[in-house]
Amino acid sequence: MIPTNAKGRMTMLSEIGEICKIKKVSGYSPQIGHLVSMMNYARFTTLNEVKGLNIDQLDFMYNDNSNSIGALLWHIAAVEFGFQTEIFEGRMPNREEVEEWQAAYGLGEIGRNKIKGKSLEFYINKLNDVRQRTLEEFKKLEDSWLYIEREWEGHLSNNYFIWFHVFEDELNHRGQIRWLRKRMGEYEEG
Repeated sequence: MIPTNAKGRMTMLSEIGEICKIKKVSGYSPQIGHLVSMMNYARFTTLNEVKGLNIDQLDFMYNDNSNSIGALLWHIAAVEFGFQTEIFEGRMPNREEVEEWQAAYGLGEIGRNKIKGKSLEFYINKLNDVRQRTLEEFKKLEDSWLYIEREWEGHLSNNYFIWFHVFEDELNHRGQIRWLRKRMGEYEEG
């Protein structure tokens, strides 16, 4: 998965070597391995962006309409969880799952009200738990599964595109996290 040092901390980009390559990954069919490579790199960069943040920093909102870094991290996990449920289980989330994930999935007002006071460890555990399931499911699949067509938001799509979207969405929110961190510095200095 994500490269770590002997203490379990993420390594610096200069030390990671293999994560900067899209390649076959042991235990996966070739193209699914390529997808896993890309997802691993996206996750590595997201986790490096939030390393060391405390609860106040995770709860920081630039203004009354923004999302916090913590909410964005949980949202990243929620998007992946939603696709897992729909694609791997062939169903929509049940009542309990909606209750657990709705604020993170929808963000906005509900997210601002409900997602706060959680540690970085909480969010990383959500991200890791969801990703572990995705990786376990991917090991059961062959490359041909990537090209199975399905509808996504009213458009004809396929599994490959949907799982590309999972990490593309993460990268988008990582950009928001970087933006928030820069603005957070303005407030901490002033």
